[in-house]
Amino acid sequence: MTAAIGPGSTELAERIAERAAQTSAAIATCESLTGGAIASTLAAAPGASSWFTGSIVAYRDTVKFGLLGVDPGPVVTATCASEMAHGAARLLQADFVVAVTGVGGPEPAEGQPPGTVYLAHGRATAVRVKRLQFEGEPDAVVEQTVQAALSALLDDLGTAEGASG
Repeated sequence: MTAAIGPGSTELAERIAERAAQTSAAIATCESLTGGAIASTLAAAPGASSWFTGSIVAYRDTVKFGLLGVDPGPVVTATCASEMAHGAARLLQADFVVAVTGVGGPEPAEGQPPGTVYLAHGRATAVRVKRLQFEGEPDAVVEQTVQAALSALLDDLGTAEGASG
């Protein structure tokens, strides 16, 4: 599987950069399924050093449990995604966070079919979780997940901008 950063993701990251600069928001990510692809995309955006606090790639379950404070148990769940987001926001001192966990495939895991993704996003104090289902090979699932995560983050920043303006 290769890093999946498509032109759509790059454009979303540039728009996130603009909004983050306007709102002075600190943004963090926490990734399992995507292995750092969301962070790589954000880090390549203009001015990232002023708004991107960092990322935690918690691929192993033990990292999720030990570092992030995720309750031991299944990790392809809404609860795990939410706990990952809260842990990363706390550790990386972020205002906004996005976290993903799921099954890239090609085989099912934890009783979930390939392409199952849990995406947690929002303000560090008010994270929401979505269950998504993507189709395709693992690299396609990763790219779709990156785009969904960046879109959610952009929406969150737009809501913050509207609330403060």
